[in-house]
Amino acid sequence: MLTVGIKELKAKLSNYVGKAGRGEEIVVTARGKEIALIVPITKERRALKHLSETGEARMPKGKPAGVSGLRIRGKSLAQTVLESRR
Repeated sequence: MLTVGIKELKAKLSNYVGKAGRGEEIVVTARGKEIALIVPITKERRALKHLSETGEARMPKGKPAGVSGLRIRGKSLAQTVLESRR
């Protein structure tokens, strides 16, 4: 995965777009902090986009609602996992 600053990206945009087109992922930084990711468009991404556009699939929105009215007896899952690691 390549890393490039905004200044260099602007100066050599065609070069980096070409690299993404050949399958490389490029991390864009601003003042040393990662701010964006340029990724190639794959067959899978195209298929997901098509499913999204046709309404056959959609991304979930918000946090899961969870289960209400459910009571658990005994230890919590977190406690069980911690004990099994000892």
